[in-house]
Amino acid sequence: MPKEKSAGAIIFRKEDNKIYYLLLHYHSGHWEFPKGHIEEGESNEETVKREIAEETGINDIKIIPGFKKYIKYFFRQSYGLKDEAKKKAPWIFKLVVFYIAKTQTKEVKISSEHTGFLWLPLNEAIKKTTFKNSKLLLREANDFIVSPLL
Repeated sequence: MPKEKSAGAIIFRKEDNKIYYLLLHYHSGHWEFPKGHIEEGESNEETVKREIAEETGINDIKIIPGFKKYIKYFFRQSYGLKDEAKKKAPWIFKLVVFYIAKTQTKEVKISSEHTGFLWLPLNEAIKKTTFKNSKLLLREANDFIVSPLL
């Protein structure tokens, strides 16, 4: 079975002592965090910074040390295929490493990979996030961010 490895981040910013999380709306309809393929010779953190810049236009991120979580899932590589071909598309195993990244930037310039974005407080972001493993990841990230050690 083919495998893919990607890196991404839960991006947050603080405004008026409130934390807001960035969610991107993908063409497939789901809401998720920025992430992308790790290119040859690139570290996970370099991938995160590059992907965030490409997908959101945000360049001032700071990766917060001490948080590194993995999500694993399977998907069919069916991008651009017609309905019948989608059913025959191969299954891919995907491993994504996620970090937490802080920004001061509110303005987002989404790439053609997305159809929209939202900055949301935790509970709204959890409701909007599509996948269960991402909801759990967001809750873990928030617990880490609000811990007295950070």
